Amino acid sequence: MTRKEGVIIKICSFDELSLAELYDILQLRSEVFVVEQDCVYQDIDGRDQNSMHIMMHHHESIVAYTRVYEERQAGTWHIGRVVVRKDWRLKGLGKKIMNQSINFLFTKQDVELILISAQEYLLKFYSDFGFEAFGEAYLEDGIPHRAMKLDKKKPQPDNNCGNSHS
Repeated sequence: MTRKEGVIIKICSFDELSLAELYDILQLRSEVFVVEQDCVYQDIDGRDQNSMHIMMHHHESIVAYTRVYEERQAGTWHIGRVVVRKDWRLKGLGKKIMNQSINFLFTKQDVELILISAQEYLLKFYSDFGFEAFGEAYLEDGIPHRAMKLDKKKPQPDNNCGNSHS
């Protein structure tokens, strides 16, 4: 666990989550993805148990979160459920939680490629980290998305996002 600007960053497996953290994660994801984005979908998809969970806590609240998990192809991981609590947006937490996620994955010896399923309106946000869109746009739960990838071997842009994996 590390502390930055009053926010504690915690990375843990599913089994290391407290019940309160698990509840807060599911509540935050539901608040944003189901209620705020008006998207009825199955959030509890069976991947949480095999994911690493990256959280930013402020006091006892989770204010930003991602989960990362390995794809079927060795060396390929996925970052998903990227979320920042509404009252904490526009404070740079989205960049910080993504940097934590990317740096965590690229410090693992076996991670060569990171995939994300990005909502189309966030393509620029993710491209600032070096992610490149590929394939056609598609609807996921009624929201336009694009697949994006970040290759560890490809030089990354100097984007002031603070990632140091290249």
